[in-house]
Amino acid sequence: MRHWIVGDLQGCCDDLLRLLDQIRFEPATDRLWIAGDLVNRGPDSLRTLRTVHALRDQIDCVLGNHDLHLLAEAAGVAPKPQPDLHPILHAPDRDELLDWVATRPLARHFPAFNTLLVHAGVHRDWTVEDALQCSAEVQARLAGAGRGEFLQSMYGNEPAQWRPELAGMDRLRIIVNCFTRMRYCRADGSLDLNAKGTPETTPDATPWFALPDRASHGTRIVFGHWSTLGTVRWPSANVVGLDTGCVWGGSLTALCLEDDSLAAVPCPAHQTPG
Repeated sequence: MRHWIVGDLQGCCDDLLRLLDQIRFEPATDRLWIAGDLVNRGPDSLRTLRTVHALRDQIDCVLGNHDLHLLAEAAGVAPKPQPDLHPILHAPDRDELLDWVATRPLARHFPAFNTLLVHAGVHRDWTVEDALQCSAEVQARLAGAGRGEFLQSMYGNEPAQWRPELAGMDRLRIIVNCFTRMRYCRADGSLDLNAKGTPETTPDATPWFALPDRASHGTRIVFGHWSTLGTVRWPSANVVGLDTGCVWGGSLTALCLEDDSLAAVPCPAHQTPG
């Protein structure tokens, strides 16, 4: 049995299938997790979601910002509808697919490999246990009767700073932003959601994983979301960033947890940056 984590798919089903062939994925024994953003921007979000759902006993995921946006569109509360998601919303099996997406976590822990999987990042002050608790809080709202109300209120950049005493939607919103949108932080640990670009071109902000005294530093964090990061492995920070820009004509990359090896397939450009 081998355990794999793969970066953002964003509707690139053919690229996923080629990667599975390359790593010789065996559904009877192997397991694969996706670092969020199954859908949107790529050529076939519906087929991608159906493929993953059909193999859900062998393939699982954490949620990314595009997956949450899909749920918001389905609930009729998304501020900016995405045409690439419409085939899912009009599919005869949409409810089965969406209910499965809504029960996925924001963080998944692999104790045997000392690894935590998220889509974007982990707040500086969170231990692994804190991260899993925060993930469970959001997952409970997504799977419950209040899903639509939660999705309508999750958009926004405030609060920017985590405090354990936060409650209600302020608490849930910053949890969502840390797990699915965060790239850069300020020196005090607050989120800078407006900073863009590579670390070399953004001197006034710090990548979330490079903040000093990060409580989760002893556990390897594997994440996606940041296709312009430029480097997959950051050994000093104990993180691996697997979004290598599949939808932008980069590659689709997977990490094997057993031996720490990487596998990748080159991808055609389905979108042009900007």
